[in-house]
Order: sequence, then structure tokens, then C-alpha cells
Amino acid sequence: MFQSTSDSVRRVDCPSLKGEVSNHKEFLMNNTTKLRILMVCCLVPVVCAPFAGMSFISPGEIFATGSPDAEVFRRLRLPRTVAAFFAGAGLSVAGMLFQAMFRNPLATPFTLGISGGAAFGASLYVYLGAGAAFGVSGGIWAAPAGALLSMLLVWALTRSRGAFSTPVLLLSGVIINFFFSSLVMLLQYLSRADDSLRIMHWLMGSLAVPDIARVSDMVFVVLAGFVFVGRLAPALDLLSAGEELAASRGVEVGRVKLWVFLAASLMVGVIVSLAGPIGFVGMMVPHVCRRMLGRRHGLLLPGAFVLGGAFLVVCDLGARTLFAPAELPIGIITALLGGPFFLWVLFRGGGRGVML
Repeated sequence: MFQSTSDSVRRVDCPSLKGEVSNHKEFLMNNTTKLRILMVCCLVPVVCAPFAGMSFISPGEIFATGSPDAEVFRRLRLPRTVAAFFAGAGLSVAGMLFQAMFRNPLATPFTLGISGGAAFGASLYVYLGAGAAFGVSGGIWAAPAGALLSMLLVWALTRSRGAFSTPVLLLSGVIINFFFSSLVMLLQYLSRADDSLRIMHWLMGSLAVPDIARVSDMVFVVLAGFVFVGRLAPALDLLSAGEELAASRGVEVGRVKLWVFLAASLMVGVIVSLAGPIGFVGMMVPHVCRRMLGRRHGLLLPGAFVLGGAFLVVCDLGARTLFAPAELPIGIITALLGGPFFLWVLFRGGGRGVML
């Protein structure tokens, strides 16, 4: 009888288990193929964008000596496309990180006060006229400093309640974001007319005539942050399934959240210093990637990186061509797309704000 039961287990259960493993491997292979296709599709608009504008620049012109089109391509369009790609990539990855930590598709750098702190730092830099003392490139550290200040305040408020609590963290982020937004409006009111206009224009988001040195700094920070958080992908998989499960599997939940929060804050701060507080990218792109690639962050993070970059490149192309020669702030375009998307995600989730 025992031998018969054992044979039955081998005949029935083992093939079933092998089938589940085979299906899991097939699922991963399919999603990996989708990621490769996504990367190729995203590469097309990124490569084409520098050639498009008020006038089309042919590929042959960019190598012509003394050609005005070649100068426009190298000094304006190419750096701007690079800036748009890495700004979109960084915002998307940061949004993906926050959504994984809080298991909420509506969690964004704005929700947690990071963008508000970065906007305050950059606005204070303009108000104090610090560019005259530290140079224009010094402004790239003002926004990250504000983002880190916001993060520390949110973290301190959360820890003051004892154990690390995600609801308290989210509520603290919303409060801090409103606080810094009020300070930005105060600075704008107290500033001179030209500085107030600069702050208002910057708050709407713009990638016009980016400084190459600042773009290089942003590229370095975004790439470093992406590589760092990529090593935390297995922990993010467990966190997105629940903090208790992650802790039971050996994940130091508080420590991982701190590192992820720090890396995402730095990326967002540097991006905001260059392009302004561009909204909704960190909410829309991760949600689309999750529907396309599943929930494994080993695939989601690179997917969000390339799709977010390509998305903002396309938005920037629209900003500089739709009403040419006038240029729309890129934040207006992302808000027009993100507002309806936000409502769709909210109502599709039944207003519960759960991970979809």
C-alpha cells in the first residue's frame, strides 16, 4: 500500500509541480521578451527626437562642418533629448520604488513631499540670488538639498510615532508637501518681478536650453541610483507583497525603505533642479509597466527606466512643436495626460488606492 501511494505521488504530484515550474519559467521568458520589445520600441522616438523640431534636420547635416543645423543639433536638441530621457527615466523609477514600498499605485514623489521639498530648495536658491555667488551650476544641489530636508522631516515625523508605519509615512509626506508648497508661494510673492517669473516658469516644468554640465550631473545621479536600487529588486518584490512577508523572509524592512527613500529622493531632487517639478510621470509609467511586464522588479525597473525616458522625450517633442515657435511648459502636457489617468486608476481601484 505504501509503495502504491508513493508511486501515485510520483505519477500525479511531481508532474503537476514540474508543470507549475515550467509555466513560471515560460511566464518569465514571455515577460523578458516583452521587455526587449519595449526597449526597441522606446529607442525609436528617442533616436528620432533630436532631428525633429520647427524644422527637420537631416542626418547628413549633423556632420557638415560649419553647418548651423549641426550646431543646433549638437548644442540644443541632443542635450535636450538626453535631459528629457534621463529625467523621465529617473522620475519613473522613483515612482516605481514608492509604489512598491507602499503597495499603492498612486504613491508618487509628490505624494511623499519629495518634489515639494526640491521645489522649495530651488526656489530659495533663486530668491536669494545665490547664482551670483555660487554660479549657475550650484543650483543643481539646491533642489536635492530641499528634497533631502523634506525626506528627513517625513522620516522624523514617522519615527516619532514609534514603529515604522506606512500610513503615517504617507500622511506625513502629504503634510510636508503642502508645507513646502506654501513656502514656495511665499518666496514667489516676496521675490522681484523677474525672479517671480523665473520661479513660476520653472514650476511648470521646462527642458529649454539645458546646461550640458548640469545634464551630465543628472545623468550620473540617475544612472547611479538606478544601478543601486536594481540590486534591491528581490527585496522590493517581497515588500510589494507585504511588509510582514518580507520581514519573515529576512528582509530588513526599515533599512531597505530608508535606502530606497534616500536613492529616490536624490534622483528626484536632481531632476527637479534641472527640469522643474514635472508631475504624473512617476505615477503613469510604473502602472503601465506593471500591466505589461508583471510584478517582478527585476523586469519592472529597466522597463520603467526606458519607457519613462521615451515618454518624456515624446512629451518634450510635443512641447516644442505643437505651438511652435512658442513652447509649452512640459509640465502642462504631462498634467493633461496624467489627470485623466489618475482618475482612471483611482476609480478602477474602487477608490481604495490598492495595487492594481
